[in-house]
Amino acid sequence: MKTAPLKSFTRKDQASVDTLRLLAADMVEKAKSGHPGLPLGAAPMAYVLWTRFLKHDPQSPNWPDRDRFILSPGHGSALLYAWLHLAGYDLSLEDLKDFRQWGSKTPGHPELGCALGVEATTGPLGHGFAMGVGLALAERHLAARFNQPGFPLFDHYTYALVSDGDLMEGVASEAASLAGAQGLGKLVYIYDDNQMTIEGPTELAFSEDVRARFLAYGWHVSVVSDGEDLLSVQLALENAKAERERPTLIMCRTKLGAGSPKADTPGAHGEPLGPEALEATRAFYGFADKPPFHVDPRVAANFAGWAQTHSSARQEWEARLSEYVGKYPELGSDLERSLAKRLPANFQETLAETAKSLFPAEKPIATRVASGKVINAVASVVPELLGGSADLAPSNKTQIDGESFMSHLFPAGRNIHFGVREHGMGAILNGLALHGGLIPFGGTFLVFSDFLRPAIRLSALMGQKVVYVLTHDSVGVGEDGPTHQPVEHVPALRLIPDLTVLRPADAYETAAAWASALSHDGPSALVLSRQNLPVLSPEKYPAVLEGPYKGGYVLSEAEGGKPEAIILASGSEVHLALAAQDLLKGKRAVRVVSMPSWELLAKQDEDYLNHILPPETTRRLAVEAARSFGWERWTGSQGRVLAVETFGRSAPAQRIFEEFGFTPENVAALVEGLF
Repeated sequence: MKTAPLKSFTRKDQASVDTLRLLAADMVEKAKSGHPGLPLGAAPMAYVLWTRFLKHDPQSPNWPDRDRFILSPGHGSALLYAWLHLAGYDLSLEDLKDFRQWGSKTPGHPELGCALGVEATTGPLGHGFAMGVGLALAERHLAARFNQPGFPLFDHYTYALVSDGDLMEGVASEAASLAGAQGLGKLVYIYDDNQMTIEGPTELAFSEDVRARFLAYGWHVSVVSDGEDLLSVQLALENAKAERERPTLIMCRTKLGAGSPKADTPGAHGEPLGPEALEATRAFYGFADKPPFHVDPRVAANFAGWAQTHSSARQEWEARLSEYVGKYPELGSDLERSLAKRLPANFQETLAETAKSLFPAEKPIATRVASGKVINAVASVVPELLGGSADLAPSNKTQIDGESFMSHLFPAGRNIHFGVREHGMGAILNGLALHGGLIPFGGTFLVFSDFLRPAIRLSALMGQKVVYVLTHDSVGVGEDGPTHQPVEHVPALRLIPDLTVLRPADAYETAAAWASALSHDGPSALVLSRQNLPVLSPEKYPAVLEGPYKGGYVLSEAEGGKPEAIILASGSEVHLALAAQDLLKGKRAVRVVSMPSWELLAKQDEDYLNHILPPETTRRLAVEAARSFGWERWTGSQGRVLAVETFGRSAPAQRIFEEFGFTPENVAALVEGLF
């Protein structure tokens, strides 16, 4: 889509800008809550972007080659909703009037899936900024992989509106640094530089030279001294599109709450203007005689005209895709499959063969190492799988062998150097997933999952298929000590709704964990051991081949088939449970239940749950080298938990386990104590 020539703005354009402002202010006023300040100040520059530059089609909101727009300061959602309505998306005036109400399409912050045209859930500041980096990486990668001469199937930009608050957040700094290092020339951010926060002027805590900072990151930076100047905004965006080697930050000086009596004050940020101030604002923009939610027919026609322009671009792309599929059938088939989120037909077969061939029972293997082998096996048949680590790939085993590292020189690379940026990595992974056509994964130590927890939470909230590879999973880390020994992290991850946590006990369970993670929509956290663990031989434990997919299963049955007691365990502690079962043979009939995933187990029907955990068997002991929180759900009121309720210690792993009571003898004694 070509941009309009310069000097093309008219009174109709200004009326359209002011309609965006007042629709947003009306929404906030009717809801009696919200943030009118950003929409009033940022509407002009957003209008220029949305009408003159953004390639999109309201009639086909998800077409793959659309430009992406992220509203990173999600509290300004009323502006986004006003535009989506005027642009022709499925968002009515009644939807705008339902702003911030139960079940509406217009929640307080943009939520993926509520309204078509919303590209990401935003609100936690900095995350939209970082997700945009992931979107831009995805576009460049897919272009390198699929584009052919005469067939630019992926040739779009990622735009975002970012705020002072976004730039203060550490996650944005991490992402900005990586974007500069990657040379993302099709990433363009407009900075709403209104220099005001809830507490007062930004200079109270934010005094750096933003231009110099982003130049140091390797960005192209331009400055628009007046965000109301539509022509200057357009020129800055033209220059941004001409810059293909660096991401661009356009610094636009604006007024928070522009046109209102509260302009340039903290009071304009996060509360309705109030009836009197709103009336004064309406008068300022020439709407004094107009009712709330008024849209002039000429404004509606203006937006409809732009929608038609964008629709033509989409239709041209679809024709191009049809011709492409005929000329490049294998690439076309692979593209359509990955965009439809379908795994290859031989995916499960590859995993099964990997488990059998790579994990001989006589050789112990750490689950992080097993995971690395699975990644490489799966990558050979799932070309959309890509990822990396926060500078820990040799430890996390997250490198795809034989593939290059993604960069401006090698955009098709499937390995990503995220650097020591856990939080930024998590948010960028969300952007990669949001784009479509890719399955991203990212690794770090489990103890550092705290650094990327907000990103994991957004993965779950948006239902994005992101795989978090979290290794070094317990006090078994050993000599590195309590700073690196996670004890509260597994229970904390289990608290996140719609996140599937998988802590496999061996190589077979690790393969099943990866299969589960890749087969369902939504994020997964694979919690993996540093230390070597025995492989559960299918000859001795046949349930290990299928049981893990249910989240919990009878790994080793009690003598006689009727248990007097049950030991429940996950991860490395499953082997401890089996050793304790051996010690108790001939004394107590003990069943061992492996529980790699509470979330998967909770989805099973009542008959299955009662089968593995018979209600009448109340003598239950849970064993896990983490805080005990939550295990009472499975042990019942009469059960016990062997856990780690304090921070760890610096010592060899075996000594630590012994000191905390994680020995076969102590587990057996605890079972005896249940009688």
